[in-house]
Amino acid sequence: MTPTTKEAQRAELHKTIWRIANDLRGSVDGWDFKSYVLGMLFYRFISENLTAYINKGEHAAGEVDFDYARLADEQAEFGRTETVAEKGFYILPSDLFQNVRRGAPLDANLNETLERVFKDIEGSALGADSEDDLKGLFDDLDVNSSKLGNTVARRNEKLVKLLDAIGDLPLGNFEDNSIDLFGDAYEYLMQMYASQAGKSGGEYYTPQEVSEVLAKITVVGKTRVSKVYDPAVGSGSLLLKFAKVLGKDNVGGFYGQEINLTTYNLARINMFLHEVNYENFSLAHGDTLTDPQRWDDEPFEAIVSNPPYSIKWEGDANPLLISDERFAPAGVLAPKSKADLAFTMHMLSWLAVDGTAAIVEFPGVLYRGGAEQKIRKYLIDNNYVDAVIQLPPDLFFGTTIATCIIVLKKSKSDNAVLFIDASAECKRVGNKNKLLPRHEQHILDTFIARASVDHSAKVVPNEELAANGYNIAVSSYVAQEDTRETVEITELNAEIGRIVARQALMRSSIDAIVADLEGAQ
Repeated sequence: MTPTTKEAQRAELHKTIWRIANDLRGSVDGWDFKSYVLGMLFYRFISENLTAYINKGEHAAGEVDFDYARLADEQAEFGRTETVAEKGFYILPSDLFQNVRRGAPLDANLNETLERVFKDIEGSALGADSEDDLKGLFDDLDVNSSKLGNTVARRNEKLVKLLDAIGDLPLGNFEDNSIDLFGDAYEYLMQMYASQAGKSGGEYYTPQEVSEVLAKITVVGKTRVSKVYDPAVGSGSLLLKFAKVLGKDNVGGFYGQEINLTTYNLARINMFLHEVNYENFSLAHGDTLTDPQRWDDEPFEAIVSNPPYSIKWEGDANPLLISDERFAPAGVLAPKSKADLAFTMHMLSWLAVDGTAAIVEFPGVLYRGGAEQKIRKYLIDNNYVDAVIQLPPDLFFGTTIATCIIVLKKSKSDNAVLFIDASAECKRVGNKNKLLPRHEQHILDTFIARASVDHSAKVVPNEELAANGYNIAVSSYVAQEDTRETVEITELNAEIGRIVARQALMRSSIDAIVADLEGAQ
C-alpha cells in the first residue's frame, strides 16, 4: 500500500468514525460513550484476530477451505487450550463479533447475549498466564446501562446500531496488515473524545506528536530497549510510541500503572489493538505513588510519562513515605497539594543506570520554592537532570498552559543541564497548537547536539544553577530573540529635527495665508 493510498484510507476511516461516534451517541456524554465505541471495536478486533490466527494454521496444514467462523462450537473446543496459551483468550465461533452481529436484529435478548459473550471471553483466560490481562476488560461496556436507553428494547436497538457501525468500519481483511487501521482507529477515537471532553479528556490523552518526542529522546543512539515504563499510563499511547519509533520487536516489554479503572481498561485494550501480545505487556491498576505495582520489574531502560499536573497526594501526612526508598534520598517529600515531583522521584528511582526518563511537567516545578526547591537541589547536586525543554502553550487537551519536559539520566557525560526553548516550535491547527514533524526534528536535533545556540539552547553548569537557587526554568537561561526594530538614536534625533523644522515652516505659511485673507476683507 502506497503512503498516499494509506493516508487516503486513514482519512476515510477518520471521517467514518467521526460520523458514527456522533450519530450513535445521542444523549450519552461523549467521554462516557467512548467506552462503548472502543469496547465494541476491541470485540471486533479480537474476533477477527483469533479467526485469522486459527484459519492460518489450518490453511497451512492443507485445509484450504477451513473457516473458523463457520465451525460448530462443539468442534471448536479442541483448540481452546493451545490457543489460550498463545493468544491469551478464546472465543467460540457463535460468539464471534460477525456472528453475533448477524443475529443481533432478531435477538430480543441481545443485551444478555453480549453480556454472556463478554464474560465468556474474559473467563477463557481463567487460570492462564493471561488472566490478569483479560480480567474486567469489558466492565465499562455496560450493555444494561440506562445511558443506552430507558427500556431493554431501546438499549438493544442502540446495541444493534453500534454493532453495525463498528462492523462497517473500513478496516480491510485482518490478514492484510489491517492492524495498523485498528490501532489508528483507536488512537483517533481517543483524540476525538479527548478534544470534545476538554479537561476530563486531557487527563487521559497525550497528543501523538508529544508522545513521539518523549519516546525518541529516551532512545537516542539505541535500536532496542529492554523495558519501557509509564507510571501514569493513561490510555497507553506513550508506551506504544516505542513500537512505532523502534519497531515492536525491538521493545522487550511494556509496563505501566494507572489509577483510573476505566482508563486502565482502555490501556489494556489499546495494547491488544496494537497487537502487543499479553506476554509482552504488564499493566497494573492502582496508585503509583502510594501503592506501586512494578517492584519486581524495575529498573527500566526507558521511562516516559505525562502525569497529572499538581494533584493532591498523602505526602508527609503518611509517615511511611519519607522512608520509602523512592522518596527518601531527597530528604523531603513533594508538597501534599502538588505531587508532580513525587512522580519525578519515583521515576528516577526506577530508572536503569544506562536509562533515560522524559517527563512532561507542570512549569511551576521548575522554580517554586519550599520542598520542591529542595528536591530540585537533590536532583541537580547529584547530576540527574540532563535537559529541560520548554514546550509551546496550548498543546494539550483541556489546558492552555505551556508545559515542559524534564529529561533525567543517571549516567551523564558532563555536569551541566541543557536548556531548550521550543516555545515557538508549533503551528496553529484548529483550536490547538500542534508540533509538526519539522518541529519535532528540531527539538530532537537540538537535544542531540547538546550545544549552546543563541535564543534556542544553552548548556549551563550545575554550579551556576545552584548559585541561582536551583531555578531550572528555561527562560532564566535562554534569552528570547529581541525582534523589535533597532533604531539609531542620532539619526532619529536628526529626523525629529527635520520634522520640527517642517512644522515651523508650515505654520509660517499658514499664518501668512490667514493674514492675507484677513487683509482682503
